[in-house]
Amino acid sequence: MRAKIVVLPGDGIGPEVTAEALKVLRRVAERYGHHFTFTDVPFGSSAIADGGDPLPAATLEACRRADAILLGAVGGPQWDGLPPDRRPEAGLLRLRRELQLFANLRPVRAFPGLLDASPLRPEVVAGTDLVIVRELAGGLYFGTPRGRSVHDGRRIAVDTLPYAEDEIARVARVAFEAARARRRHVTSVDKANVLHSSQLWREVVTEVARAYPDVTCVHALVDSTAMQLVRRPAAFDVVVTENMFGDILSDEAAGVVGSLGFLPSASLGEGTSLYEPVHGTAPDIAGQGIANPVGAILSAALLLRHALRLEREAAAVEAAVEATLAAGVRTADVAAGQPAVSTAEFGDRVAAAIA
Repeated sequence: MRAKIVVLPGDGIGPEVTAEALKVLRRVAERYGHHFTFTDVPFGSSAIADGGDPLPAATLEACRRADAILLGAVGGPQWDGLPPDRRPEAGLLRLRRELQLFANLRPVRAFPGLLDASPLRPEVVAGTDLVIVRELAGGLYFGTPRGRSVHDGRRIAVDTLPYAEDEIARVARVAFEAARARRRHVTSVDKANVLHSSQLWREVVTEVARAYPDVTCVHALVDSTAMQLVRRPAAFDVVVTENMFGDILSDEAAGVVGSLGFLPSASLGEGTSLYEPVHGTAPDIAGQGIANPVGAILSAALLLRHALRLEREAAAVEAAVEATLAAGVRTADVAAGQPAVSTAEFGDRVAAAIA
């Protein structure tokens, strides 16, 4: 396999955790005889420093031509004073839109050796293994009209939450296909008791479900789902929901298993797919070498599985992460008073464990 991978290290701890994901990918290439070419291009703050645009045209073109994109994290308080369309996060939203990335897969798993890292009782979190499928290209984050104004001396802000039936149907199909490869159960999350967009969401998901008679589909309100995620997280298999609800619920799920640092993601669509850890830039710990790289490394595993169709190699990376954690190797966020290793040392241990 020869593959071209564009690397967007990003801001804060992004470059640190991305370096460990690249270390693991290089190890995979070495062990399995592949040739991966990695190309760094300006994105986010580095692109803003060069020319003021978080997503330059040349970067977008490089992403279009790549086999896959590996992203660290973007954003930070130092750019909050910029216009919204010039902040690093705006570059990420534009990249998702330009590449038509409409489905974001966020696997959430409680590792057996890390049940004590969860704020929940071990018997509650044990067995948690779910995937949140978040619609990524529509909803409140992209809807128009949007903006701020002043009327009669009052500041007013408006955001719009639109969804078309085809946008809902395509992400629903991704969720049902994912469920077929797992435990064949889909929970569709909405707010249909209040929102018109959610009422359409529920109707369309119900229609899509008829094509998957082997998969059980249930509907749930987002507030009830938020409660059930902390009461019985192991009961969920595949959760499909709209953009903002998925953004919020996936962070809650990360808290359930102990750390945002554990969660990877894959953004899929009609263009080049993008892989990134769910966590943010964590500027308070950037440069200290203590960030948890598991999310970034598992994002690399998703890249191998979905972009390059290398299932054996993806499974080897996931097994190496699990073996490293089972051996008691911990970064500071989940060390719980025990000795902690650095970001780079954790990556070394995972790379060495790849058979």
